Amino acid sequence: MSHNAQPEEPEAVDRNGSAALTDPHPPTALPAEDYARDHRWTPAKIAIWATIALLGGLGWVMLALVRGEHVNGIWFVFASVCTYLIGYRFYSKYIQDNLVRPDDRRATPAEYAYDGKDYVPTDRRVLYGHHFAAIAGAGPLVGPVLAAQMGYLPGTIWIIVGVILAGAVQDYLVLAISTRRHGRSLGQMARDELGLVGGIAAFVATLSIMLIIVAILAMVVVNALGESAWGVFSVGLTIPIALFMGFYLRFIRPGKVMEVSAIGCAMLLAAIIGGRWVSESDWGQTLFHIDRPVLAWMIIGYGFLAAVLPVWVLLAPRDYLSTFMKVGVIVMLALAIVLVRPALQAPPLSEYASRADGPVFAGPLFPFLFVTIACGALSGFHALISSGTTPKLVEKESQTRMIGYGGMLMESFVAIMALVAAASIDRGIYFAMNSSFAATGGTAEGAAQFISSLGLTGVSVEPEVLEHTAQQVGEHSIVSRTGGAPTLALGLAGIMKRVIGGDAMMAFWYHFAIMFEALFILTAVDAGTRVARFMLSDVLGNVYQRFRDPKWTAGAWITTAVMVAGWGSILVMGVNDPLGGINTLFPLFGIANQLLAAIALSICLVVFARKGRRWTLLIIAVPMLFTAVITVYGSYLKIFSPVPAIGYWANHQMFKEALANGETSLGLAGSVEEMQTVVFNTAVQGSLSILFVVCALIVMIVAVWRTIQALRGQNLLNTEEEPVESVYYAPSGLGASPSEKALQAQWAQWLSRHPEKDFSTRGGGH
Repeated sequence: MSHNAQPEEPEAVDRNGSAALTDPHPPTALPAEDYARDHRWTPAKIAIWATIALLGGLGWVMLALVRGEHVNGIWFVFASVCTYLIGYRFYSKYIQDNLVRPDDRRATPAEYAYDGKDYVPTDRRVLYGHHFAAIAGAGPLVGPVLAAQMGYLPGTIWIIVGVILAGAVQDYLVLAISTRRHGRSLGQMARDELGLVGGIAAFVATLSIMLIIVAILAMVVVNALGESAWGVFSVGLTIPIALFMGFYLRFIRPGKVMEVSAIGCAMLLAAIIGGRWVSESDWGQTLFHIDRPVLAWMIIGYGFLAAVLPVWVLLAPRDYLSTFMKVGVIVMLALAIVLVRPALQAPPLSEYASRADGPVFAGPLFPFLFVTIACGALSGFHALISSGTTPKLVEKESQTRMIGYGGMLMESFVAIMALVAAASIDRGIYFAMNSSFAATGGTAEGAAQFISSLGLTGVSVEPEVLEHTAQQVGEHSIVSRTGGAPTLALGLAGIMKRVIGGDAMMAFWYHFAIMFEALFILTAVDAGTRVARFMLSDVLGNVYQRFRDPKWTAGAWITTAVMVAGWGSILVMGVNDPLGGINTLFPLFGIANQLLAAIALSICLVVFARKGRRWTLLIIAVPMLFTAVITVYGSYLKIFSPVPAIGYWANHQMFKEALANGETSLGLAGSVEEMQTVVFNTAVQGSLSILFVVCALIVMIVAVWRTIQALRGQNLLNTEEEPVESVYYAPSGLGASPSEKALQAQWAQWLSRHPEKDFSTRGGGH
């Protein structure tokens, strides 16, 4: 049993034959008295946690209350890290003990359904990295950069408080309930818990929302690499590097993950260094200076191939690479911020915090700040991962806290680092980089004029400054490099050059950051496409059962092609959008992502209500209600707002009437063709907004009704798998306690006598 939680389920059934053993196995869970001894409060522990609380409080005071000329970036590190530690130690522990109540005597799907392929007990530290790599896409990089338009304080509060009370709670609970249900997908759990109507609405919502999520991820890559020969060459090389790593692990040195990751990282650095030489050559410019529409089609082709190839060929090795790169770069950036202590250029609250006409994205702070930041604080996409691959790999139920809750805290820290990097850039350069191509004309002179026309006090930029900055980072231009990735790269380069290399290393650090972000995002693109394929296979399997057979190649290709065509069409639409695809689509992405989070929390609400929880349901209900309010209100504005910059249909009607009146240009659209593109795009975007919110509302209404029934003692379904007695042990946290180490030693001795029970000798495992 996990810690001091009491099991609610009947005694587990032993399907492993352990009862027949004359040599019984050691305990499969740490005895309660040992757990209590390891975690008792001591004067030293009290002093440590008091210090953490004081340091975190000081960080928040400096960020929120003290007003100097500029705020120092070091306080973001202290405030966030200390708050995360307190949230994990106390709040997630409360959720574990009072809501989830894991029982380590029960076997997880990885143990009782072990097949050496999809279901494999995986070392909790390796799985933490794998899970983090899968959930951390473009969201924590892009959203905070765009939200810096409104100042640093609102975004900082939402990222840190939101993740503790909402985002990490969702990830943890979905992982916990999926682990008890054979690793079922979110859509299937919705069907089981909510019935036919709620299940269909959830399937439609999750599938359609997945399309917009993957499309936005791909668009960030296109905007980061478009017209950048250095970036295209370096990032392009990551594909053969990942393929090499896959074959290396499969055939040359199986299981040597750390070894091949070190080789891969060395090859990545060589790709970045070589990229500068290639970009400065004539042949390099000819081959790798690619326009964004062409690059979009290349990304579409890549997404299809990556999703249909076996996991070990490309997806798994890219996970290894990106995990080390992600964690390493973020820790490196945090340490650099502590050393350099950069002064933030953005104010706590900017002019656009009280306006709705921002050049980066339009709309008021409430609700658009919350849906723009999205993944850094709360992400529905994570629920698909937490109910996808991860629950099939968890060793013990108690580990879901560290992996689910702890993994999301790490993503939130990525978002904070992105916000600091963006807020440390000169505001004139920030707006020049994040305003649409149609607004700036794509030139330094046009950007300078546009920034001047904004009328912001103390915010301006000379064309020469923009040109010099582009030269510093080895690019032809930094104007209208929307999507957040280039802005984050510039901020990171500006901080890192003060630690290593000075101005001479500015270009290296910029492209290092670009490739780091592209690895982040491409991992999510191919993983997201694969998850979407599985979801569509489940749906089509209800009509033609063979679609559920993962070995049916034709079915895999058909479902992948359908999903790639869906997100690919949205990507092409965004790339060709005169209003700036990322500027108009990211709010829709944020709303869709948060609606998916509301759906996931709704399902969790029903599950735990049926398990007899009462007041602890507020842990789920409060973030669910808040998410529902901001997303439904955001959807309402995108659908019904009469302001064209905010409402899709208002914008649609304005351009449609202008065309009918014979006008040849309007606003940022400079031709009839561009005006027609806006009319089409806004119709699609407006229709998607309606679809998303209607499906989500159906799911939430059904979920609330099922919850009320459960609280009344009605319709108490138990959709968990029959409990199976575990014949396996692993520690709960990142590091093993003294008692856990002693129990591990007992298991090592027992497994030496019973090697047939050791998963690591069965062709899979760790």
